[in-house]
Amino acid sequence: MAERGENIPDSTAEAVGKVGEALEYVERARGHLYTFHQLIGRADLLLGEAVDALREDGHTDIADALATEMVGRNVINGRWTFQVVEEFDATYWQPLREHADRARNELTDGITHLHEARMKEDRRTHGHPDHTKEPEGREPGSGGHPL
Repeated sequence: MAERGENIPDSTAEAVGKVGEALEYVERARGHLYTFHQLIGRADLLLGEAVDALREDGHTDIADALATEMVGRNVINGRWTFQVVEEFDATYWQPLREHADRARNELTDGITHLHEARMKEDRRTHGHPDHTKEPEGREPGSGGHPL
């Protein structure tokens, strides 16, 4: 019985794998963008608390300056961090996901990580209990990776 995806050239599997890897890097960058969003949000809340405490202690000039100039300030022209995240998602992240899905669906029969699955098959020690083709109790071709 033929393995799913066996007629796909290695060069195509590798190229589609690179598209997937690029998406993985973008996913990581997106995570950092959310970290930035949360860190700036927390800093803004702390500044607000500091303004209140400074006012209570009679330091109104400094409190007013911080409140006017920094609390609630845009991080990029016209944008708070949530708007940066939303614009990134709409402008870059979602379109790349769509292109990666298209490449995988049209060029590798929808098989995810085909290049890596082939690498595993080439690198594993056949017959070794820690180098099995599939998880124990799962038949090859029952979903997931083709090899």
